[in-house]
Amino acid sequence: MSSVYDILKKAEQGERLNFEDGVRLFQSDDILHIGHVANTIRERKNGNNAYYIINRHINYSNVCKNRCKFCAFGRDQEEAGAYVMDRKEILEKAIAAVEEGATELHIVGGLHPELPFNFYVNIIREIHETCPEVHIKAFTAVEIEHLSHRAQLSVRETLKILKEAGLGSLPGGGAEIFSLKVREQLCPEKLSGEGWLRVMREAHNQGLRSNATMLYGHIETPGDRVNHLIALRELQDETGGFMAFIPLAFHPKNTGLSNRFSTTAMLDLKVISISRLLLDNFDHIKAYWIMLGTKLSQVSLSFGVDDIDGTIQEEKITHAAGAETPEALSVHEIRRLIQEAGRDPRERDTLYSPIK
Repeated sequence: MSSVYDILKKAEQGERLNFEDGVRLFQSDDILHIGHVANTIRERKNGNNAYYIINRHINYSNVCKNRCKFCAFGRDQEEAGAYVMDRKEILEKAIAAVEEGATELHIVGGLHPELPFNFYVNIIREIHETCPEVHIKAFTAVEIEHLSHRAQLSVRETLKILKEAGLGSLPGGGAEIFSLKVREQLCPEKLSGEGWLRVMREAHNQGLRSNATMLYGHIETPGDRVNHLIALRELQDETGGFMAFIPLAFHPKNTGLSNRFSTTAMLDLKVISISRLLLDNFDHIKAYWIMLGTKLSQVSLSFGVDDIDGTIQEEKITHAAGAETPEALSVHEIRRLIQEAGRDPRERDTLYSPIK
């Protein structure tokens, strides 16, 4: 009998797990029992469905005033490899993606110290006016806070303007780990964990849905992970605005933590499964195949995951940190991965409405 049997029984019976439960689960090596219960809950929420989306990532710039130690993507303005796409190039990529069937554009970049607020508003407006049928998921909570400073507006006013221009939802990036101690070591200049939650609360209050993430596998402790997940759960209790939780496996290559090892499959499956158990008020847990790899993403469909993201096209951020996964998958490849795992592939839009 598993040493965490009492916790798994609580979860299976629909009781909410607490901090101590979460830490004990991370200390356990009984991944098969943990994964089994996570899968049971996953099937209660989503049946045998496994979701995917036809989407495109557009990383408009890698210039960033915050040089976080875990990031291999960001550059200083004058540094070799720094870039900023002009609005014409961004619009061309958006049009091409829609012509290829994309229903979502995922637009994020660095915190450029000089680009004016109108640059971002015009990106959203031009894409929305040219391709009104595509959903624009853009700008992390960290970017929104940065844009509010550039515009000298409140976060509320900033989001209102972007929403009126055509912004549909926010991605979940920038959360990293909420632990103040970890952030002081890895990203001291970045928006705090409390700040991230504050921006998301405001977005949800304005009717903008979002995702949530957690970057794990660097210097955080199991307790840091559990505190992070509980903070997300509490905000979801309050607003109901999160669509999916996406655990992000740290990739150390070309970062300020390049001496550390990549995550193991054991840790990846633990984080996925325990997230499914702790986040009882989240409908979806997503395996971001860019970071996990396609094979482990396929396995994760039996460990609490019901979504493996989408076609993506031209991902830059994780590949800058040495990811060896493809930069895109075809719909045929995604459907095959799902079907081989014994799941029913379901194409969705950003808000999880089915696309037939």
